[in-house]
Amino acid sequence: MNEKADTNTEAGSHRISTELSRNLRLLHVTMMGVGMMIGAGVFLGVGNAIKVAGPGGVILTFALNALIAMFTAMSYAELSSAIPKAGGAYNFARVGFGRGTSFIAGWMEWFASSVAGSLYAVTFALYTVNYLSQLGIINAEGFQLILIEKTVAVLIAGCFIYINYRGVSETGSLGVFFTLGQTATLIFIAGVGVYTVFVDPVRLENFKPFMPNGWDKLLITMGFTYVAFEGFEVIAQAGDETIDPRRNLPKAMIYSIFIVVFTYVGVAFAAIVGVKGVGMAPWQWIGSFGAKGFGEAISQLIPSYGNILVAITVIFASTSALNATIFSATRASYALGRDHMLPPIFAKLHPQKRTPYIALLFTGLIVILTAAFLPTIDVASSASMMFLFLFFLVNLCVIRIRRNMRDEMNYGFMMPLFPMPPLFGILIQAVLAVWLIHMSYIAWIVGPVWIISGIIIYHFYSRHKAIRTEDEIVVLQEEPIPEKRDYRILISVANPANAVSLAMNCYKFCKARKDKTEVEVINMVPVPPQVPLSDASKYSQIGEEAIGEAMLYLSSRGKFGSTMRYCRSIARGIVSAAAERKADLLIMGWHGHGKKGFTLGSNVDPVLERVTCDVALFKDCNQKKYLTVLVPYAGGPNADLTLEVASIMVEHDGGRIVVFNIAPPGAPTQDVDAFIDETAPKINAPRSLFESKYAISDKRFMTLLEEAKNYDLVVIGATRESLIKQQLRLSLPEAFALHHKKAFIMVKAKRQIKSLINRWL
Repeated sequence: MNEKADTNTEAGSHRISTELSRNLRLLHVTMMGVGMMIGAGVFLGVGNAIKVAGPGGVILTFALNALIAMFTAMSYAELSSAIPKAGGAYNFARVGFGRGTSFIAGWMEWFASSVAGSLYAVTFALYTVNYLSQLGIINAEGFQLILIEKTVAVLIAGCFIYINYRGVSETGSLGVFFTLGQTATLIFIAGVGVYTVFVDPVRLENFKPFMPNGWDKLLITMGFTYVAFEGFEVIAQAGDETIDPRRNLPKAMIYSIFIVVFTYVGVAFAAIVGVKGVGMAPWQWIGSFGAKGFGEAISQLIPSYGNILVAITVIFASTSALNATIFSATRASYALGRDHMLPPIFAKLHPQKRTPYIALLFTGLIVILTAAFLPTIDVASSASMMFLFLFFLVNLCVIRIRRNMRDEMNYGFMMPLFPMPPLFGILIQAVLAVWLIHMSYIAWIVGPVWIISGIIIYHFYSRHKAIRTEDEIVVLQEEPIPEKRDYRILISVANPANAVSLAMNCYKFCKARKDKTEVEVINMVPVPPQVPLSDASKYSQIGEEAIGEAMLYLSSRGKFGSTMRYCRSIARGIVSAAAERKADLLIMGWHGHGKKGFTLGSNVDPVLERVTCDVALFKDCNQKKYLTVLVPYAGGPNADLTLEVASIMVEHDGGRIVVFNIAPPGAPTQDVDAFIDETAPKINAPRSLFESKYAISDKRFMTLLEEAKNYDLVVIGATRESLIKQQLRLSLPEAFALHHKKAFIMVKAKRQIKSLINRWL
């Protein structure tokens, strides 16, 4: 069944429905990835890597790059299984970070893939013309030879642009043919290298010295050749056209890296052991030819037909990679047009071929113009750098989306050991991007220029034209407070029934701060997943009533504002609003029971874990006066806030707060009185409000539950454990919350460093 990519106007007045043809199988997308990787990069890279890092360095370069690539490939695999749509990193960034970041991701992806395609077209032309010159078919030199090479590059680029126009089935099938051809020839070369060592073990001496120029040279060679492992990016672009994408895309990414790393290491090994009797160290001899070192080495390994074998291999590899890069670049620009980041004409599909032919036309222009007129090697280094930037961003996206949206995603694959793989990928890719300057200074000019041009286009066009997606948070109604000055409270109301009680309790906080508090009431509109964004307002009536009830109570009591938003995940919307509004305190209501897979509920658990401000969770707090308040105390980072909230809620005239500590038999009790003496002045509460109480018991939960029956209100600090740990072992605060039947407040204080990270993630 074909998946549809819907585009809507901002007003939601009409919908244009487009769909791509879904014909690609696991073999097709795996070979696309392999074809994208085994391109000109490996053939140009072997000689240069040997020259810079030596014989052992080239082997380690490919092996370590494969390990690093696997970190990012797992990020791509996880995100592609959850968001299987054409667009790749653009889609991931759109879901994870929003419109601005996603446009730049798509803009870089389009440029990087297009220019990489021009490199493969030029590589095809260079090797083809060179081989024909050796046969005597072409007799030209100087400018005439360059003109012939450029003409051949343009012709081969045009040929594969037409193949992509014909349809994804032809693109995938031809890609499989060329990729299988190149892989077979490379495996043959690697096999000849192994056989050569078997009959002549002395050839292993070519690996001495193993790292003649030092281990630090690995960073240079790894940065230069890392682009040879970025084929999983083109696999991510095929989400709309792959059969069973949630299952096949992750498999194809992992399989392609294993195929490629064994191929790379095998041919590099063959190139090194293939050289003998050249009058100098074999690695120096190979390195002296630079980009042509691979071909010269294989000519030594297979003297009779090495030249033609190399020519055939490079022709297969360059055309396979050219096919994959044109496909990838076209889908990146198609995705930008689909969401109106670029003019919608980019998303126009051919009525018969079902291919995005306008996006293909503009991609083809970039490929052809770059191949014909620009110094491709340096610009391709810029493409390599932007691929590193893209991978850096995708690794951030997988962390952000898993953290903030895992409840909304339908994952077909989830990486093991999360979040270590993406964190390692981020660190290493940043280092490689910096070290790339040793290979090309122009890369640090062209790349930023393209990115700056994208920022300008986004600022003046895309941000005004881009359509909403189902993953965005949409503001339906808003009356915000213009700017934050003192202390801001955000009240999340869900229905009119508890809106007034939340507002009433909020007013107590306002009075405690002598009316220097700003209050904003927020409601997240629950819209069914199958309902389009344009119809979200139809579900806002209950939220409008809840906001109205709260506002009616607060209208005469200080500065206030309101906002009504739509988001597929209510928890994500609340967390986002708290960060955006720079709230100091979030007040929420709680119905008193959890939900399968969560401790306190699918909305409450994520908010407590991710919100960037203090939180107060109210349950059954409908009384106007609380004379007796219990505060369980065991130390910890929530203790001060717990005592402060209790002092705000209790009646100062005749009320009392009991700070209760339970210690197991034989263990020392906490010094409750010292804690009260230290904290009371900080929260501007009279010491006479508080008294201490101790208990010795090996059944802390039951003792606390029994003690709580004697009080009007209990205020307790939430656990600091992660949601996963809570599900494995229910902590005392959460267990108490689920069993206590009277008025109850759970609080959680923000942590400065974690809050700063959460505001960004």
